[in-house]
Amino acid sequence: MMLPFWAKTTPARSFSRALCGIFALLFTSVLSGASGLEALVLAFRKNPTPANRAALLRFAAANPKSRDGALAVLAVAAADREKGQSGETAELLRSASSRLTLLADYVAYYLAAAAFDQRDFSNAAKQAEVVWTCTPPSPMSGDAAMLAARAYKEINQPAEAVRVLRANYSRLPQPSGDLLLAENYRGANDLASAAVYYQRVYYEYPASPEAAQAATALDELKAALGDLYPPPTTQAMLGRAEKWLRAREFQRARSEYQSIAAQSAGPDRERAHLRLAAIDYFRYENNSAYKRLAALKVSSPEVDAERLYYMVECARRLGRDDLMRECLDALARRHRRSVWRQKALVTAGNRYLIDNLVEQYVPLYRACAEDFPDNAEAEYCHWKVLWAEYIRRRPGAEERLRNHVVRFPGSDRACSALYFLGRLSEAAKRPEDAKAYYTEAIQRFPNHYYAGLAEERLAEPALRRAAASTQVSAFLESVKWPARRNPETFEPTPATKLRAERGHLLERAGLTKLCERELRYGAATDGQPHVLAVHLAQAISRFDSPSAALRTMKGIVPDYLSMPLDGAPQEFWRLLFPLPYRDLIERHSKARNLDPFLVAGLIRQESEFNPRAVSRAKAYGLTQIMPATGRALLKVSRSRFRPAVLFEPDVNLRLGTTYLRQVLDQHSAKVELALAAYNAGGSRVRNWVTWGDYQEPSEFIETVPFTETRTYIFAVLRNAQIYRKLYAQAEPVKKVSTGTAKKQPTSKRAPVSKKK
Repeated sequence: MMLPFWAKTTPARSFSRALCGIFALLFTSVLSGASGLEALVLAFRKNPTPANRAALLRFAAANPKSRDGALAVLAVAAADREKGQSGETAELLRSASSRLTLLADYVAYYLAAAAFDQRDFSNAAKQAEVVWTCTPPSPMSGDAAMLAARAYKEINQPAEAVRVLRANYSRLPQPSGDLLLAENYRGANDLASAAVYYQRVYYEYPASPEAAQAATALDELKAALGDLYPPPTTQAMLGRAEKWLRAREFQRARSEYQSIAAQSAGPDRERAHLRLAAIDYFRYENNSAYKRLAALKVSSPEVDAERLYYMVECARRLGRDDLMRECLDALARRHRRSVWRQKALVTAGNRYLIDNLVEQYVPLYRACAEDFPDNAEAEYCHWKVLWAEYIRRRPGAEERLRNHVVRFPGSDRACSALYFLGRLSEAAKRPEDAKAYYTEAIQRFPNHYYAGLAEERLAEPALRRAAASTQVSAFLESVKWPARRNPETFEPTPATKLRAERGHLLERAGLTKLCERELRYGAATDGQPHVLAVHLAQAISRFDSPSAALRTMKGIVPDYLSMPLDGAPQEFWRLLFPLPYRDLIERHSKARNLDPFLVAGLIRQESEFNPRAVSRAKAYGLTQIMPATGRALLKVSRSRFRPAVLFEPDVNLRLGTTYLRQVLDQHSAKVELALAAYNAGGSRVRNWVTWGDYQEPSEFIETVPFTETRTYIFAVLRNAQIYRKLYAQAEPVKKVSTGTAKKQPTSKRAPVSKKK
């Protein structure tokens, strides 16, 4: 049996004393009698035959006073509920309930389900109410409310059903919750309210089976209510059409927009006609879309601004810069402050950016940053203008970087600005200024790529000797930084301890989905998501994969990178930066003279260590190898090659490291160029290296015009930095050069050569 992390590692700080104590206690309970219960549960969940079910019930009968026996009954009751046969174990579950007080809500739910299946609807409703009155609040509350409402509906008490559903509305699964509420309003003869909730289902969830049921009911209510029928808002109708459009259900979207145009007037009618014309744009019929949009006559300023935006997009796709500029000029004259102009400025700026047409894109990005200072894109546009000036070595770079920090202190690029301010200070022989900038970058943005570079710079002798500049420190103190994140405490609260133990019991009963649901609910409601994330990820690792645990951690603690490495237990970070297949990674990396931590960082970004990952572009496996690349590297014919071989970790890692080695060799062993080529292709990289006289690798990365590729390079290199910190010291891995050329010292950044 796999040992939980608290039995294998020593977490940091207070975590080791408190949380480790809880989990050690839980683990002790696992060991006592675990082999019997867990083996039976595992067999039953894998193969729920009558024989395996009977074996669990015999175990329960043989352990009438233990919690293990009660958990065996719960496991059977949950399985019976899935089959609609929950009545068979109701009596056993009632007798076991006194041994499952920590899971009273789950017991009550399955007893309610059993009563419902036996058509004892009054008792079902009564038992269900226990669920949402339990402490702590139960993740089963919404399900229990739905069950109680159905029970009340069966005994013709729709008003009670409405009461229960309204009291638990935020917990209801949707759209089934709104549909059941509508049905019971209708049963209570409150037809107007019924229509409102049927409309919610129909307009907000158009692709759901419930929407079809709601449509039929709405037709009946419209006939019954006549003039009293509450008409849906045009916004609701437009929202439904928009959902079809985004789902690329173009015929349905067209039908919806035509209906809206026929029954509305003014701006709403114009907007419906506009969206009808824009459907061709979404179908990539750009010439047709441009002509239809150009011919459309509208009086609403906002609709006209949206029309011009789509025309800009169509012109960009058609390669008609002249038409694109005409539309931009019209937007500037007629709708200068419209968000549609802001969107058009960014899309046009990006069009010129990918061809490095600096004189064209800089004015567009500048207009976006200046005319829309509060828009989310203002920071991106401001940086693009700043960087175009920086990389061309225009005067005033330091002032522009400081201005960026002042205007956008909460953005990731504030860390970039601090780093390049440090580099400018070093170039000007001001090590004390550089030290202040680098120190701020590290403290404000732990785990950022540029924070890692700042650490390297601070290792330089001149900076080690220097004292941080008081003048720069005063400037940095004047910046209105976002409030610093308080250090997380990994000492669990009583609520967290309770969630952990409840999750543990559900896992022991083989109810892995309920265990995950319990811990996710606790993470969302109890205030310590980082602690429960570790517990849940460890549980998932025992019945799933490291990639699933990693995705769980990222989902529950999305801002984990804002935490310093020493601010959380090592196991927290190792779940976020796992290293499965380590032996294979090391072996194949060493064979191709690659840094295994770089390879691990690449895999984390490419597939999150899911060996069966398939991308939208049909790249396969851990390192996301395209079938054509895999076939070429394996040197087999098309007829003999099967893409499924790329799912095999050993094969995939051999091919992935071979391909990465080839790409490195093609780009003078420069890692940043190789990663760019790995993501975007070598021909693009050969073009990008001509765009500047780069003084260090980070300058090339910043100049990459594709946001996806730029983010990818930063992420892989950051991942490699973190992997090295997590694994190199505790478990040394020989650092291998990334190239055949002489490796630069770690404290210096090798320049990127301009293509000749």
